[in-house]
Amino acid sequence: MKSKQIVRRPRLSLIALATAAVVAGGPALADETSCSPFTPLIKGQEDLVYVWTLGVKGVGDGSDKLVTVDVNPKSKSYGKVIHKLSVGGRGEIHHVGLSDDRRYLWGGALDSNKIFIFDIGTNPAKPKLVKTINDFVEKTGFVGPHSFIAMPGRMLITPLSNKKDHGGETGIAVYNNKGEYVSHNAMPKEGGGDGYGYDAAINPQKNVFLTSSFTGWNNYMMDLGKMVKDGEAMKRFGNTSVMWDMKTMKPLKVFQTPGAPLEVRWSWKSGDNWAVTTTALTSKIWVYKQDAKGEWQVKDVATIGDPAKIPLPVDISITADSRGMWINTFMDGTARYWDMSDPMKPKEVFNKRIGSQVNMVSQSFDGKRVYFTSSLLGNWDKKDKDDEQYLKAYNWDGKDLKLAFEIDFYKEKLGRAHHMKFQARDLSTLKPLDSAQSALPLLAQSR
Repeated sequence: MKSKQIVRRPRLSLIALATAAVVAGGPALADETSCSPFTPLIKGQEDLVYVWTLGVKGVGDGSDKLVTVDVNPKSKSYGKVIHKLSVGGRGEIHHVGLSDDRRYLWGGALDSNKIFIFDIGTNPAKPKLVKTINDFVEKTGFVGPHSFIAMPGRMLITPLSNKKDHGGETGIAVYNNKGEYVSHNAMPKEGGGDGYGYDAAINPQKNVFLTSSFTGWNNYMMDLGKMVKDGEAMKRFGNTSVMWDMKTMKPLKVFQTPGAPLEVRWSWKSGDNWAVTTTALTSKIWVYKQDAKGEWQVKDVATIGDPAKIPLPVDISITADSRGMWINTFMDGTARYWDMSDPMKPKEVFNKRIGSQVNMVSQSFDGKRVYFTSSLLGNWDKKDKDDEQYLKAYNWDGKDLKLAFEIDFYKEKLGRAHHMKFQARDLSTLKPLDSAQSALPLLAQSR
């Protein structure tokens, strides 16, 4: 398939595309597997889970791959791997992101710097690799494409490093839906910025997106045990986050959030104006919120576990009603559920050990199903018997997690299970939230 088939609309302005998408019933403002607000939403039962999986030498074909799992309880193949697609070689693959029509899945590799685009719309049960971008470093000067966040007709990409010194200074890049380079911007170093980057999340109703920060190639490709003993290496972690103007792609404000703020999530509850992140090294929850004057402020609102033990909070997922949030702590393999009814005073109300290590968490829109995977980074995962690699699905009744099924990725000769995204077999069933339309007047005002 040629790359020109990836785009299904003409090039329009950001506002025009957003308007067209909402009128057509397109975007959805919700956290369902951390979707972009411009991606249609699965409000009912998800049919498939795609698991972006790191290849391991001597395990199966040893290649990085996209693994498809049937997760509809009514299916005969429920809880089983139904498809696997190897991309050839190992490049430290990490995150995937859905396109603005949910027909394509973009995935990145932190070491090889390749970006893979899969067709997941033609036959959702059998994804097809339709394009590989090999010149990301050449076009942007950045290394380690990490997060992929859909914008109307575009894909916002957050890399972790740079080609000059492979350190943590980086930026953001924008590609169109054909997989063609559009533009890039450096992370700010003025106004208290350190130039580091990691994740991004969009709030179109406020015409902003928020980015966090992590560390560069020199660190994330180093053995974890070696790195934590290296005093200089431990100084090379991001301590800032940045609020950006979504239309102009210019930074608005730099926040001090020490300790490597990782995943970023917005509350999409009607009337809310806050986002949240957690810091891996300092085990804190930080909330970003507008004050009475409309100025964005950030506050450390809670501590996760015992920071002295470095539980290493990694992935987070807010419930659709924004009243709860899952936080995974990698080192103790624990999933923690927090009451976010008052985001400025969150409380941990439940926790459960998922495995010797746990990394990513994805929950269904109704919050009744929660999925976990195990791998953090190839050189950071635990060793020997604690190197568990899995996908585990649980049912959640608000009080306890009950295991529905699990897949041992080593036993199945697949590799290290990392990021997840959901998919429906019938894309025509996808529905947006009503609140999606409320973004249009605010977007129009930002012209």
